Amino acid sequence: MSYMRNPLDDIKYFFRGASLLSILVLINIGVWLLTKALYVVFFLYNHPDTALADSWILHFLALPASPVLLSSRPWTLLTYMFLHLDFWHILFNMLWLFWFGRIFMEYLSARRLLIVYIAGGLAGGLIYIAAYNIFPVFQPVLQTSIALGASASVMAIVTAISFYVPDYSIRLLFVGRIRILYLAVILFIFDFFAIPTGNSGGHLAHIGGAVFGFIFAVWIRKNKFSISPGIFNRIGRSLKSMLGSRSSGSYSYSTAARPKSDSEYNAEKISKQKRIDSILEKISHGGYDSLTKEEKEFLFKSSGKNS
Repeated sequence: MSYMRNPLDDIKYFFRGASLLSILVLINIGVWLLTKALYVVFFLYNHPDTALADSWILHFLALPASPVLLSSRPWTLLTYMFLHLDFWHILFNMLWLFWFGRIFMEYLSARRLLIVYIAGGLAGGLIYIAAYNIFPVFQPVLQTSIALGASASVMAIVTAISFYVPDYSIRLLFVGRIRILYLAVILFIFDFFAIPTGNSGGHLAHIGGAVFGFIFAVWIRKNKFSISPGIFNRIGRSLKSMLGSRSSGSYSYSTAARPKSDSEYNAEKISKQKRIDSILEKISHGGYDSLTKEEKEFLFKSSGKNS
């Protein structure tokens, strides 16, 4: 008998855990609530026009495309990635951050999550500014254009973890199980072709965040194993070549009589990845001969599933 967890229980547990991911979500929600509180203050002081409150918020927190304006408020390179005005904007950004941030934390550290969030947001902001100052089509709106939202940071996290564990899959309604790598690629293609259709700055920032996420994932995968020089180095490279892209910890498994849930499916991949990491770490210190017969067989069987 299978038991389906209540999504609300997951959310309660997520915030009670006080992880870095939950803190990032809470900061975004907190900033959004403060902006809404400002509307109330303006109303009480007989300024019911929300445009005035918007102008204050956007002036001090949103990222301007104009370098001249940016030089007078450089902190907006950071604050813009926590700023949302629209409810649906923050809702969808936080849902994506929640979903993919949890996957990210399964494989990588909280410190790296923070790095990707901040650096991805910076990359998205810089791409947005560069594009608006380079391409003639944006010149008429250069002095008035601004960027806000966590989308670039979220796209960096989505892309980073999707290319770090490209075989990780989730189940989508009406679609079934799909690799998160495909989702990341689809999102990137959509943002690219949506540049002329509206919200060009937002789509450019998304692309900047995604590019950083891709570079981060490639760099982390390339430097994941630090094998000591000499014979152990050659053995380590041979094993990595034998295991191929499965150094990320992604494996394909046969399905039992009862279909596995997403958590069961991915828990098995995580467990086997940890075993691979442990064995390769053992090789880096003691060489291939230090492995037990069972560990050698495990590596051999794992490489056989790489096709």
